[in-house]
Amino acid sequence: MTFTHPSAIDIDSAAMRQAGRDALSLALMDARNHSLYLFAALESGLSGASVTGRPVATLLRPLLWQIGYMGWFQEYWVARQLQRSASQGPGEAAARLPSVLPQADLCWLNSADPMAAPLPSASEIRTYLLQTLEATLELLEQTPSSDAALYGYRLCLFREDQCGEALIAWAQSQGLALDLPLGSVSGPRAPIALPGQRWRLGSGPEGFAFDNERAAHELWVPEFEIDAQVVTWAQLVEFVDDGGYDRPELWHPDGWSWLNRCQRRAPRYVEQLGVASGAVLQTRFGSPRRMAAAQAVTHVSWWEADAWARWAGRRLPSEAEWELAAETAQRRGFRWGEVWEWTASRFLPYPGFVPGPWGDYSQPHFGSHRVLRGASFATRSRLQTPRYRYFLPPQEDSAFAGFRTCAI
Repeated sequence: MTFTHPSAIDIDSAAMRQAGRDALSLALMDARNHSLYLFAALESGLSGASVTGRPVATLLRPLLWQIGYMGWFQEYWVARQLQRSASQGPGEAAARLPSVLPQADLCWLNSADPMAAPLPSASEIRTYLLQTLEATLELLEQTPSSDAALYGYRLCLFREDQCGEALIAWAQSQGLALDLPLGSVSGPRAPIALPGQRWRLGSGPEGFAFDNERAAHELWVPEFEIDAQVVTWAQLVEFVDDGGYDRPELWHPDGWSWLNRCQRRAPRYVEQLGVASGAVLQTRFGSPRRMAAAQAVTHVSWWEADAWARWAGRRLPSEAEWELAAETAQRRGFRWGEVWEWTASRFLPYPGFVPGPWGDYSQPHFGSHRVLRGASFATRSRLQTPRYRYFLPPQEDSAFAGFRTCAI
């Protein structure tokens, strides 16, 4: 197959949640091209053992596993389906056709153990990626234009975008070079006060939404004041200068235990933090780089974000507060999209939650994870919407995550 870059329409916008067949076809090719580009860029910087071995960051998978998983996921939810026209497709336990790649399910069906079976070679995985995409596109041409019929295709598109960001985080964990921006720098903005109001939280029934974004529901959000921008390195240096990493009263007890286990005295990948000079050196894709004072803090855990907020006499926003501000206060200076942002909210189902066909996406993580909102520089634009709920355990710091705060 020969892929060309789709430029006739904007396929990298949040409108792809309502995309029809033609736009989806272009976007699926674009996503696969992006995956193959990242695969080639990362593979060239690794030895053979590193390609198949487990990376340092706890939630990241071996490179070949991550790349092959994209093809497997798409085949599993589209080409191998026996009931593609069913409402949002059958669940994970439904009968499926066999994979074109022998042993594929042994490698990728149990995503909790990425080392459960020997992985195919890099060349076999590249062939598999082309075969699965070709099958998907052929089936898409014959698919009705309803939301239910297109659900599996949209799911595969956004899942591949999620995995692409995971590959970029994988490169960061391995110290591999990637030519990506460090993030923009802007002047300080005053916090934004928002009045108490009713807010409809979550995504509506039209188009695509991940199951944890539904059901949309109204709730009362009391008045609050929220930072217009995320916490910066200059602000974090002040916390370190005041002994923030050595004061147990600032930390949740579980966070203090985590801090002592990992002996952390700065965010992940920080090689130097000069209290007197304010200089911060953080390794980014294999190279120590000086962070600008006004750049967003990156690679912090929820525990660190919560401790900083306590030290500042503030608090993390709830996800409802964050969503309301992102949707209504951008003209007043609310800025997001530099880093994922930790919120105070536990990852819990919305009232009326119904699991989607991919049952393992949300349910196993309810209660144990925290919600992040926004996006990072590594997030595809079509995945960026204020309604999207990202979720991670509170100790996780491999993601491109920071935070902002609210007045108490």
